[in-house]
Amino acid sequence: MPNSLDLDKLSDFVEEWWDKSALPSLCEFVEIPALSPSFDSDWEANGYLDAAVNTFVAWTRSLPLKGLTVSVHRLKNRSPLLLVKIEGDEDGEVVFYSHLDKQPEASGWSEGKGPWKPVIEDGWLFGRGSVDDGYGGYAGILSVLALQDQGVSHPTCRFLIETGEESGSPDLSYYLDELESVLGTPDLVIVLDTGGIDYDRLWVTESLRGIVAGTLSVKVSSVGVHSGHGSGVMPSSFRLARKLLSRIEDENTGEIKPEWLHIEITDKMKEQATKIIEMNSESTEDFPLLDGVEKQVNDPLDIFLTMNLSPSLSIIGADGIPSIQDAGNVLRTNTDLKISIRTPPGISAEEVAVKVQELLEKDPPNGAHVSAVMTEVADGFLSPELPEELSEMLEKAGKQFYGNSPMSLFIGGTIPVMAMLQSRYPDSKFIITGAGGPGGNAHGPDEKLHIPTAKKVTKCMAAAVSVAIR
Repeated sequence: MPNSLDLDKLSDFVEEWWDKSALPSLCEFVEIPALSPSFDSDWEANGYLDAAVNTFVAWTRSLPLKGLTVSVHRLKNRSPLLLVKIEGDEDGEVVFYSHLDKQPEASGWSEGKGPWKPVIEDGWLFGRGSVDDGYGGYAGILSVLALQDQGVSHPTCRFLIETGEESGSPDLSYYLDELESVLGTPDLVIVLDTGGIDYDRLWVTESLRGIVAGTLSVKVSSVGVHSGHGSGVMPSSFRLARKLLSRIEDENTGEIKPEWLHIEITDKMKEQATKIIEMNSESTEDFPLLDGVEKQVNDPLDIFLTMNLSPSLSIIGADGIPSIQDAGNVLRTNTDLKISIRTPPGISAEEVAVKVQELLEKDPPNGAHVSAVMTEVADGFLSPELPEELSEMLEKAGKQFYGNSPMSLFIGGTIPVMAMLQSRYPDSKFIITGAGGPGGNAHGPDEKLHIPTAKKVTKCMAAAVSVAIR
């Protein structure tokens, strides 16, 4: 079979099939209130996740795909997982990942729009799950169909489509264990669940921060004591908690102290960050600070690197502290703080969790009873360098379909599934991209998919798969 891909013909094909096939089915998907299990305790009885899967399966089977097999997997008490296989005619394997579960409805939708009401307007598809992440499976499947249309050879492509991502993918690892022999070791993993800071180019996510979160508990007494009697003698649990946190964070600058929480920021990272800032200065300016409140860092490059590649500590909750209205002159027995540490890409979150616990619990000040239990631990993601031919094809396709070269993107948040996939397939290459962008409002009111970008992503992924294994 020929390996030469006609990009113009590819573009026409994708435009046609998105309009006549993918988009009508995606609208049907939007109508289904397929809430992720965390938001629908009766998800199994309600059947909406199954309905979303069935809608996608029906669409997939309607396509003239060669070598297609479809299987729905249902482990007991776990959300369903869809596995689609398109047999290839050359060696190697590509795995596409996406998800069909959704966030809750949210309030504040514009007039005439709603979470379960698909509306196409000015090149956008409104509705919950449109951009996060219903379109992902459609884009991936059509990218392979477009290659078959031209008789271009491709590796075997598998589509791993889960229904629990919005709940933190608690079931995915069980399915990966169950399907280990089926999935094998992919050469390339494509994740269509992110986006970029504009719609003018293909944005490829290069890194994500990880997270280590849990509770720091400092207890000093068994019962509350009148402050007129015990203050100045009995140690303050709040002061001791503050002192313990200073082991991690400089209270004057906000800098993170332990060296093991930092990575080297390379010149290449700085160069890429500078390009992003030049394209979109708002990426380092859009903070809702009150008048007179100063940032901890001010240089745009420092802001960008701090947001996306540096560790940080946040206190996001507290117990043991009464409200102001309920507070009496009583010394509190304890202070419990929910702490959240963002870890740079490439650092083991498990190791950080152990070290943080040791750091906070050792040598407690004033002999206080201290515990630091980390309950949320997820690695970040650092993309391996792509093969030269694949990088060149992405460059060519990006210029052809977007009019601009692709750009790398750093993201300060965490996508747990990425760490899970990378740990499973440490030798695989990754392309993390998608159609998300400004105004997409994923998780919020007026969530919407930019249809032209979804088509461009499809075209670029077809081009990538055509050279993925060479």
